[in-house]
Amino acid sequence: MNLTPAALQHRPCLKPTAQQHGPARARLRCTAAAALAALGTALVGLAPPSASAQTPSAVPSAAATFNIPAQPLAPALAEFARQSALQLVYAPEVTQGKQSRTVTGARDTATALQELLRGTGLRARQLGSTWAIDAAPAGAAAEAETTLPVVRVKADAVRETATGPVQGYVAKRSATGTKTDTPLIETPQSISVVTADRIEAIGATRLKEALAYTPGVNASPWGDESQYDWIYLRGFDAYSPGFYRDGLQLRNTGSWGVWQTENYGMERLEVLRGPASVLYGQNGPGGMVNVVSKRPTAEPIHELQVQIGDHARRQFAGDFSGPLNEPGTLQYRVTGLLLDAELSSGGLQNDRLFIAPSLTWRPSSATSLTLLSEFLRMRTGSVWNSYPAAGTLLPNPNGKIPVGTFIGERDFNRYNQDQWMLGYLFEHHIDDTLALRQNARYGRFDTDYKTFYNGQFATVNAGAPDDPANFRLMDRTPFSSRENARSLVVDNQAQLKLTQGDWKHTLLFGLDLQRTRFDVVAHYGGSAAPIDLYAPTYGSAVTVAPSPFLDSATTLSQTGVYVQDQIKFGDRWVATLGGRHDSATVETNDRLSNSDSRQSDRKFTSRAGLVYLAPEGWAPYVSYSESFAPTTTVDPGTGRPFKPEAGKQVEAGLRYQPPGRRDSYSAAIFDVRRQNYVSYDAAFSPRQTGEVQVRGVELEALLQPTTRMNLTAAYTWTPKADVAASNNPLEVGKQLNVVARHQLALWTDYRLGTSLTLGIGARHTSSTRGSQEAAPASIPAYTLVDASIRYDTGTWVLALNARNLGDKTYVATCDGSGTSCSYGEPRRLTATATYRW
Repeated sequence: MNLTPAALQHRPCLKPTAQQHGPARARLRCTAAAALAALGTALVGLAPPSASAQTPSAVPSAAATFNIPAQPLAPALAEFARQSALQLVYAPEVTQGKQSRTVTGARDTATALQELLRGTGLRARQLGSTWAIDAAPAGAAAEAETTLPVVRVKADAVRETATGPVQGYVAKRSATGTKTDTPLIETPQSISVVTADRIEAIGATRLKEALAYTPGVNASPWGDESQYDWIYLRGFDAYSPGFYRDGLQLRNTGSWGVWQTENYGMERLEVLRGPASVLYGQNGPGGMVNVVSKRPTAEPIHELQVQIGDHARRQFAGDFSGPLNEPGTLQYRVTGLLLDAELSSGGLQNDRLFIAPSLTWRPSSATSLTLLSEFLRMRTGSVWNSYPAAGTLLPNPNGKIPVGTFIGERDFNRYNQDQWMLGYLFEHHIDDTLALRQNARYGRFDTDYKTFYNGQFATVNAGAPDDPANFRLMDRTPFSSRENARSLVVDNQAQLKLTQGDWKHTLLFGLDLQRTRFDVVAHYGGSAAPIDLYAPTYGSAVTVAPSPFLDSATTLSQTGVYVQDQIKFGDRWVATLGGRHDSATVETNDRLSNSDSRQSDRKFTSRAGLVYLAPEGWAPYVSYSESFAPTTTVDPGTGRPFKPEAGKQVEAGLRYQPPGRRDSYSAAIFDVRRQNYVSYDAAFSPRQTGEVQVRGVELEALLQPTTRMNLTAAYTWTPKADVAASNNPLEVGKQLNVVARHQLALWTDYRLGTSLTLGIGARHTSSTRGSQEAAPASIPAYTLVDASIRYDTGTWVLALNARNLGDKTYVATCDGSGTSCSYGEPRRLTATATYRW
């Protein structure tokens, strides 16, 4: 199992006595004899050498192939344990301030361990099946009484947590699918975890880029747009309902201001595919994205990073963490980033300031409180890279419209947002069976958004329709919106573990509350001169319509009560059953009509799943899950809002985790349906008769064929993603959102020698017909190649990443009118230097 310093377990040898429950700085002490009884092994320095304590040279050891660069000693020992499959025991203070040697090549493990420790003043001794690390003796006998905070490191025994760091690309646990710390192999629904190491390796600077190698995800449904991380999951919009941060929703309302995320602040990124309302309340049928924040660690982290790239990119970042006091009951983390860059179009600014301080307090082993805070400031232009179909997808007598043509005005287009959040994660274990948790967050953002909606070509020569001059100038319409949002989310949980014979229950009872208010004032219309797409000139006067078309305050409230039972029986079967009842309210104050409205909905959702844990790491499963989402559209027949939309999914899958390896394989076949969505007839009369059905197969593999090589593969086959029922017969049988029939993404990297790693990836998307299949011609398939070069000395990491290495020009999608099409992302190069100590 891959390890990180934060994953190392610190355990005292004995429980504290009554006298030791007092000052936070009180330390546990015990005799060497007591340590032997508690640990079952002798720790170096706790007792005099005995016959069972042998030098490495005295005991034959297995051979292994090592590739461990020079680095701080604690992570070097963790990597040694992973590559050798040995167990190491040492006191944490002995590694502080020490650097390891480089160890490479095939050699016996004892010799390799000696080489790793050479020059540190430490020694290694074999104690049965354990290797103990301590200071080389200076002739003095060990004290009979010794302080014992102990570190145990074992490649297959260190327990990964559902929210903690993961070294490498393969996570084995998650809480997103169950709200409990659960092995992925026991979760009866498709989940992908993208670790921080993987995000760094592929050079992803935005959330949607980090998910480009994940099955079931369309990471660019609107092409190369600058201000959003818009994605589709299993053919459905996952951005408008909102992502999640540490299990709490960042709820959006379908307006133009949305909650933003920062990749550098992520520990891991988790995608749960399919309906998930049984745990999270109102949401879409395609699934959800949960961003897990970086949190304080027991092991010190010191990282400074500088990044440069094309489009005038200059970025400085830092990440610092560790204990604040000697017993480690207080831990801190500060993560920050400052970006000064330009967009790929128009030379507009693309600046960002991000800082996220956090603090963890663990007054005892049973209680923890983590405070999380964040401030994000965006100062970026607004660019959609959307142009008329003639010149992108279709021929234009003037040729192709150049990629990166800016259709706005530099002093007008903007997406400026200030956002902050403050929250906490509290957990208390009353005993071994009952745990209480409360997670809460308050946040706010303020957005100033201005852009242009592109129109059609302006007719210059009406007497000659085919005149090339009629296909150069494009009309454009100004748009602006000023918005703010305030959100409070609280999730209360009680987890109870019960055992009855060979039946083990993990019961979860929850009550969550959400209240989010959005205030929007938006203007559409006005005037601006047409722009020449082939020879643009800027400086046109822009007049925005003085009267807003939208001026309202909307408050979304939700109260949900849920229960879940994870039942493990016979050590082979795991059943997951859940139910939830939600009360959702939408209150709207329309300032244009000076009217108020209130809509209330109640909905019960459920989930059921069954996993069979077969021998040798195989785990087939089946599941059923539901979702719901209120609609504010009014039924003209009753004068009341329509009932909530519903999502339903049936899924069957197979996971495989080979014993003793870090590999993970998964396959899933699914049928998900969005029901009761409002559709409109030719007279624009609404009826709640709509249904969309998506069927497909997803495959994912994350593996290490050798200790030097990583390989990830994701494939999605979606033969059906059509409107099954609608009030508009012309929609039936067509896609509502753009969904490619085939998506394939491969990434591999290989370490040459001790420090140099080369990586290459490819992302293929098959042909589509755009949104609502309205594109005037088939949008061609495209394949993009990414690459990386990385040089790691242990202290310094130098990396060069390229996305769309060949700078391929391609059309990503066309809108539902079929008249506008969007280019995809151009090539982007970034060079990063990271210093860790």
